[in-house]
Amino acid sequence: MASLKELKGRINSVKSTQKITKAKQMVAAAKLRKAQAAAEAARPYASRLADVMASLASKVAGNDNAPRLLAGTGCSERYLLVVINTDKGLCGGLNSNIVRAALAKARALQAEGKSVQFYLVGKKGRAPIRRAFPDAIIGQFDTSEVRNPGYEEAEKIAAELVDMFEGGKFDIAHLIYPTFKSALVQDPTLQQIIPVPAPAEAVEDNSGAVVEYEPGEEEILTELLPRYLKTQLFGALLEIAASEQGASMTAMDNATRNAGDLIQKLTIQYNRSRQAAITTELIEIIAGAEAL
Repeated sequence: MASLKELKGRINSVKSTQKITKAKQMVAAAKLRKAQAAAEAARPYASRLADVMASLASKVAGNDNAPRLLAGTGCSERYLLVVINTDKGLCGGLNSNIVRAALAKARALQAEGKSVQFYLVGKKGRAPIRRAFPDAIIGQFDTSEVRNPGYEEAEKIAAELVDMFEGGKFDIAHLIYPTFKSALVQDPTLQQIIPVPAPAEAVEDNSGAVVEYEPGEEEILTELLPRYLKTQLFGALLEIAASEQGASMTAMDNATRNAGDLIQKLTIQYNRSRQAAITTELIEIIAGAEAL
């Protein structure tokens, strides 16, 4: 049984931990509002850009002169999974859920006879993926030195991915990242980004107007496809930032509550041990007095 001194030390230690988790919770809550607003503000732009992409892609789909980012390599044997994780921990099961989704997709592709490689953004997903696929990581992007990864980082990642694609290192690339829904829910999302998927149906213009593009659909797509790729990566970085703060706030709130419960249990145990020690001392004093 733990001594009174040990119990007192444990209570003080848990109280110190509770102060840290409470402070972390408050910081995450303060950052969450800004990160959530940024993620939600980027979604309409990405959606509208996707509509424009659908309108243009439907006009050039199947053409021999279609841009390679849209037409692809003509093969579907080599896959690249771009996995976006956080650089910091203390955010619950956010990173483990993303890694689990990435590994499940990789194993499903391998079961189909496809080769799988990884491009990793963020530190927290590297170790488990490296253990599962030690020779499959062909690139990684470090965002630990950037306070708030944004469009500049998305441009750099997109440039590396396009260089790999043009260099023939993969045929199809999928992006895996969390979609922020609330502080309690961040769903892993799987999205094909290279080649840019053309819509099954053309986007209809409700006004009934005939839209003509200058200089032409193919020329516009040549410029628009890289921008579309950067936008998707930028949106994923915003989603992971909001998801990190939401998951961190929830995890630290649970940790603070658990610390409070543990303090209460240890305090009860301390009081009982102290009462038992006092009772034992009284019995010894009474027994000694009677012996005299």
